[in-house]
Amino acid sequence: MRLERALAKRIRLVGLDVDGVLTDGGIYLGAMEGTPLEFKRYDIQDGLGIFLLRSAGIKVVIVTGRVSESVRLRARELEVDDLAQDPQAQKLPAFLAMLARFGIAESEAAFVGDDFPDLAVLRRVGLPVAVGNAVPEVSAECAMRLERSGGAGAVREFAEALLRARGEWEQTWQRYVTERSSPALAAR
Repeated sequence: MRLERALAKRIRLVGLDVDGVLTDGGIYLGAMEGTPLEFKRYDIQDGLGIFLLRSAGIKVVIVTGRVSESVRLRARELEVDDLAQDPQAQKLPAFLAMLARFGIAESEAAFVGDDFPDLAVLRRVGLPVAVGNAVPEVSAECAMRLERSGGAGAVREFAEALLRARGEWEQTWQRYVTERSSPALAAR
């Protein structure tokens, strides 16, 4: 789907689910000396997509229906603007509270989801987005359907599509490359 420029320009905040969006939905559970451990695999290109969104002035938040140290670590690493982890998968109250804190209307937000716990949020935002592996009922309710699956570049696909539609893709990635090509940085 090609995003309309007016809609893309209106988006000031992007919300992301975790399992099935930022990850492939798999969870590795184990224990070491009786201490439970949980591991998730994140796509590095998704992380850069989040960075590019934020560098273009778009707030990025994570709203998940599980509590996980892995998610807290990844959110901190990505420097997302906010994180909500609700073990009851009641995402809407947390998401609405985030919008209120940032002074952003529902119509100015996008949310990327994949499964039933995301529907309450997807039904309220200005741009509901489904990853390629979303359940059919979620895909049917979303204005934008991505080709890539969660954990396999779907967030990067969305970030690029949104920034392209806004006319900001080229300058955003060029600025990223230029900032990392500085001789002063290379000398370190």
